[in-house]
Amino acid sequence: MDDELREKQKIVEETIDKYVKYVSPGLARLFRFANFSTVEWRGEGALVFDIYGEAYIDCIGGFGSFPVGRNHPRVVQKVKEQLDRLPLSTRTLFNKQQADLAEMLAQVTPGDLQYSFFGNSGAEAVEGAIKLARFYTGRKKLVSAINSFHGKTMGALSVSGRDVYKKPFEPLVPETYQVPFDDIEALEEVVDEKTAAVILEPIQGEGGINIPHPHYLSRVKEICEQNGALLILDEVQTGLGRTGKMFACEHYEVAPHIMTLAKGLGGGVLPIGAFISTEEIWKVFEDNPLIHSSTLGGNPLACTAGLETLKVLQEENIPAQAEEKGNYWMEELRFLQEKFPDLVKEVRGIGLLIGMEFFDSDVASLLAAEMAERKVLVAYTLNNPRVIRLEPPLTIKKEEIEKVTKALGKSLDKVRETLKEIGG
Repeated sequence: MDDELREKQKIVEETIDKYVKYVSPGLARLFRFANFSTVEWRGEGALVFDIYGEAYIDCIGGFGSFPVGRNHPRVVQKVKEQLDRLPLSTRTLFNKQQADLAEMLAQVTPGDLQYSFFGNSGAEAVEGAIKLARFYTGRKKLVSAINSFHGKTMGALSVSGRDVYKKPFEPLVPETYQVPFDDIEALEEVVDEKTAAVILEPIQGEGGINIPHPHYLSRVKEICEQNGALLILDEVQTGLGRTGKMFACEHYEVAPHIMTLAKGLGGGVLPIGAFISTEEIWKVFEDNPLIHSSTLGGNPLACTAGLETLKVLQEENIPAQAEEKGNYWMEELRFLQEKFPDLVKEVRGIGLLIGMEFFDSDVASLLAAEMAERKVLVAYTLNNPRVIRLEPPLTIKKEEIEKVTKALGKSLDKVRETLKEIGG
């Protein structure tokens, strides 16, 4: 063994040991179980390279954080230039990068959305959206969907829809109610004149890639407006080209009163989140513009990444690429479903937001480990461990999709054998 390899192994061992001692023993255990016992080192496009130079096709994709791929040269270059010039804001002078990004978001988002507030994450964006809805309406009641996921800070967690994440932290924000997703009758029974907002993902991500009926969101908006409530659409995971359009709500021709964004907005280079609303709703902030603030939110560095990401998405026509690749991949995955009818319950998705649901959650966890052996990274969704999510960078190449599909077939064969051996 040469010295270089010995040094790399030492780094891996020390990193895992530090996770156990200083980060999270449980997370270290989970990574090891899934055969992720190496250290990520660099990225390019849809690939992640570990410290040994092994290439992995990344189908987790930061849960939607890489719409223009990893390390897109244009985004990286702009960020480097801004880093040398001014990475953080004084918070007392005008910030050109924030103004430019807010302008472009107003141009590309649907409907009358115009004003943006920038934070650092999706959860922060949801927190701000909830505050804005309550402030504007003067109401407290919030309605969301079972199996939804909006983040893990207190307000965002309160409107999320899985008890396993919520119970240990109760009492959460009061007057929050959950109804089944894609169920208009259930929503009509709960939304009333006391409701400040309904918050939904246009397509549930962590719930298992659940796609609503075509007219669901438009009826939700009608119900909101009939009762004087606002519709918040959480596009943190579905936005920025992921589903084949710039925003998933455009598939349903619905513009929300408030939209949240994050993940991909930083182009896979820097964290940034935003909530965006209309001129009419934003007026409540005019008398006290500092009533909601963030010291690091909207910093020049992150806004530069966001602005260049939006330009790349449009100029390279990436949403259309996601649609084309997604349609092709869905056909290939349905062939696998036919080949493994005892394991695969359903394949569903839109664009490059795809879920494979299995009859047993054990299949999903075993499959993730098998795929890691074949140098493909996949993971099951947080709220539905029976669903493996395929959510690669939108720049993934067709030949990479083909490699992933072949790896899925071989992995499913192996999972079937394993289950037979253990009597599953």
